[in-house]
Amino acid sequence: MQKGFARMSDQSFDPLTLTYNDAGLIPAIAQDAATGEVLMMAWMNAAAVARTLETGKVTYWSRSRQAFWVKGETSGHVQELVDFRFDCDSDCLLVTVNQTGPACHTGRQSCFYRAVRGGEVVALEAAPKA
Repeated sequence: MQKGFARMSDQSFDPLTLTYNDAGLIPAIAQDAATGEVLMMAWMNAAAVARTLETGKVTYWSRSRQAFWVKGETSGHVQELVDFRFDCDSDCLLVTVNQTGPACHTGRQSCFYRAVRGGEVVALEAAPKA
């Protein structure tokens, strides 16, 4: 056992022990392992959780396509799993990743590039040049 970590049980992790919404999905927040920056949020189902843990390639469930979405499979902007965590209620995931390229489909590093400051929406990161 690694120092500083307490084993909670002698059983292997089962993705079905997580709490999914009525659509069978759980929110997954991706965080850059090197910088701590929150990159994006997407959805996983139990099979996507299992695939992520088996392959080390973060796999989401695309609600629009109703299909697995391996981050970076077409763009090359891969998310390599570093750590997989779930919250105290088992209804939200945090995946820390080694991110290759931007995480956002807009070409920005993070999907969270907008903020409200003084009642106004401001862009924290400019749009990438075409």
